[in-house]
Amino acid sequence: MTDQNTYLTRHMIPELRDALANSRVVNLIGPRQVGKTTLVRDLFGVGKFITLDDAATLSAINADPAGQLANLVADLGDTPLIIDEAQRSIDLSLAIKRVVDTDRRKGQFVLTGSSNVFTTANVADSLAGRMRTLKLWPLTAAECMRQPVSPLIDWALQKTPDLTQISALPMTRNEYIDLMLRGGYPEVRNLKLRPRQRQYRDYVDSVVDRDVADILRIRKTDALRRLIDQMAARTGQELNIAELCKLLQIRRETVEQYLDVLLRLSMLVKLGAWTSGEGKREIKNAKYHFVDSGIVCALRRFRDNAFDIGSHPEALGSILESYVFNELLRSAPLQEEDVRFYHWRSPDKREIDILIDAGDALVGVEVKAAATVAADDFRHLKWFASDGPGHTRKFTGIVFYLGEQRLSFGSNCFALPVSTLWGDVRF
Repeated sequence: MTDQNTYLTRHMIPELRDALANSRVVNLIGPRQVGKTTLVRDLFGVGKFITLDDAATLSAINADPAGQLANLVADLGDTPLIIDEAQRSIDLSLAIKRVVDTDRRKGQFVLTGSSNVFTTANVADSLAGRMRTLKLWPLTAAECMRQPVSPLIDWALQKTPDLTQISALPMTRNEYIDLMLRGGYPEVRNLKLRPRQRQYRDYVDSVVDRDVADILRIRKTDALRRLIDQMAARTGQELNIAELCKLLQIRRETVEQYLDVLLRLSMLVKLGAWTSGEGKREIKNAKYHFVDSGIVCALRRFRDNAFDIGSHPEALGSILESYVFNELLRSAPLQEEDVRFYHWRSPDKREIDILIDAGDALVGVEVKAAATVAADDFRHLKWFASDGPGHTRKFTGIVFYLGEQRLSFGSNCFALPVSTLWGDVRF
């Protein structure tokens, strides 16, 4: 939001309309408070809305899910029944499955929730071809600035990417830091720094105290809360689970279970390691990224001077890497090419922060928290493409940095300002 009464257009709206026109059930998931309810109820503007956050409604659904659904859909015609926080009812998914098994109409249900209501594998499998799951993330920079989604990934996957096809909005280092401090939660990002960070920390507490219970019963939530703080300090880094267990004094299976919960609640994103099939040459530990930089900065008590010399300038790199990764991840479903995201590292310390795999083509992305860039910043990208495991595929290398110039470093390698992620791209 730009103010309390103005909606920011979400890039997902066309995708949501397409899903409703082609699937019997649309399952819209994502972190709490990113705008799912607003999107389907106020902006989407069709159908009947109920929320299972209401105790009486939830009690009625749990008592007789099939009967309640029959009553709710009886007079809807061709408009959908929208069920908010659908994951709160254990038996709802089976009741919906029975309805859509006998009625082939498209767009019957829109479900929203902080986690996937279809957690039972056989239910999800039986709805293959009848349900489409979409994920709504916190706001992107392009959405905050009312810019269209950038096809920058498609640009990089061209045979010969051309710098004249893209533009970048001029931004200072402090402006980038302000974007990261604000984060992407619509009702929080425009608050002043102190109440904003308090609200982000309260948000994390509410997720731990409330949403986790929809997935897993935890007797002592303090261990989970400590894990979240540790993950905020490790965003954009490979995770050494053994080290984390020792630090927190928690069993490995418990840490892995908690991480799974945080992934399912979309607080974290797991970035797997890319392998070429030459397994001995690559490291296979996953990276974890927080989905929102504003929450990371709030948990770590970072303010606008936190990255100055004498404070925590080294922390900017990992937060910026997570920020860039999340911008790319959120734009990916709206690109023409279908891509997957990884990171890559070899035992001899060569690494690529983000590797975008489009099958026959790869895009390697490095993130640099500085206003200058040099040829040496491309050494891992160029080795990977010429002598490393990427030599059999088309490869484009990008270093995102905090400067203003768009530069070519040869061999299909480019230095781009971070703001090209929400700049104009025409090709």
